[in-house]
Amino acid sequence: MGKPTEAGKADHLCVLVHGLWGSPGHLQSLQKALLNKYSEDKLHIIVPKSNSQNYTYDGIDVGGERVAREVEDELSSLSSSGHTVTKLSIVGYSLGGLIARYCIGLLYSRGWFEPGKLQPTNFTAFASPFLGVRTPLKGYTSSFWNSLGGNMLSASGQQLFLLDTFRDTGRPLLSVLAEPNSIFIKALSCFKHRVLYANIINDRSAPYYTTGISATDPYEDLSLVDLHPVSEPYSPTILSPERPVSRKPSKHENSTVWGYLGSTIPPLFQQLPFYALITLLTPIAASAFLLNSGFQTVRSMQRVKLHNDDSSPLGLGFRSYRIPLMVDGAVESMQTRGPQEHLDSTSTNLAQANGHVKPQQQEPSNEKLTLAFPSGAQLGEGKQQSEDFPTLALAPEQFAMIRHLDAVGWRKYPVHITKVRHSHAAIIVRTERESFSEGLTVLRHWVEEEFEV
Repeated sequence: MGKPTEAGKADHLCVLVHGLWGSPGHLQSLQKALLNKYSEDKLHIIVPKSNSQNYTYDGIDVGGERVAREVEDELSSLSSSGHTVTKLSIVGYSLGGLIARYCIGLLYSRGWFEPGKLQPTNFTAFASPFLGVRTPLKGYTSSFWNSLGGNMLSASGQQLFLLDTFRDTGRPLLSVLAEPNSIFIKALSCFKHRVLYANIINDRSAPYYTTGISATDPYEDLSLVDLHPVSEPYSPTILSPERPVSRKPSKHENSTVWGYLGSTIPPLFQQLPFYALITLLTPIAASAFLLNSGFQTVRSMQRVKLHNDDSSPLGLGFRSYRIPLMVDGAVESMQTRGPQEHLDSTSTNLAQANGHVKPQQQEPSNEKLTLAFPSGAQLGEGKQQSEDFPTLALAPEQFAMIRHLDAVGWRKYPVHITKVRHSHAAIIVRTERESFSEGLTVLRHWVEEEFEV
């Protein structure tokens, strides 16, 4: 387990969970932000280390079981030393947000959230891919890359790309995590505060649609929209959860081909050195990544086998976490497995995209699906955005996830980070550097405005 703070008289346990290929050190800025606000006699922080580095290949379920054990061990240790913990908060970064959701489901099922035990207080996710990371494009090319990506990261990759069938459910794990009757949604609904922060641009690890639990991406072209930040001192980095974005009034000066080229060619030339470097390094980096992925996948399979085998003398004792996933009945099997199908382009009802409508056969395309979305995109605190933005070509399971997760209720904060090309690490200041300074604004907002002790 990562080095904890001294418990003192703290009755509130806060668990910080890192992401893919991560380590406890990635969350130092999160921990520091909390301790700058709350003394150690108010808040006891632990950063589980059992999923460090390549152990994150082993699957969200395996990671969740490891974190649950560390939490229970810490609670037992604190109790033995005379400290009574009455509140629990859990914070997940990137993949850690999904591991955290699995963990709290196990804790809920094992009775930790019953009256008189732990009060679930804050659940926070930073740049967590709630809907997975499959590319929301139509066509065979997209299907190929989604399949390839899902098979390069062992069990975690399969789950993130919705290619797995979790246990006996017949469905992907992420779909089960969002099932209303599951222990995972029951646990999530127990938390007093549910907050997420999602990068709107430049997050190539976990794009906005999945971290913001959204069927649309209004931020694909910022020149077409106006952003609405919260007030100082968090502006312009943090956008309003109620109405973060709106369409700009129609303009005609770039409606011609020459107008369009005039607005796009200068930025393109500015980016040429960067793209030239990427072109040079990509073949080398891709080869090294593929070789390492193959090696780590084999190692991961060996670890998972040991993790699940309690009959062996080397078994790790996780069988007690193999508990029923549903509170009142079996999970409904979705008949949408196999090659990705897409919604009929004439559909105008998001509810029909829940997996209960038969998709129409279409010619392959690599264009984003552009359905009318008259009911509005849910981009904030369960409120509807007034403008219509095109609906992405998500899988039926993903539309169902959006509906079920939004039903729980969230405070959703879009985050506009501009100083780096890749904002995924910056949102939590994964390492201390000047270019990540906007991430400090995110952490300050979270601690000052959203986190309750």
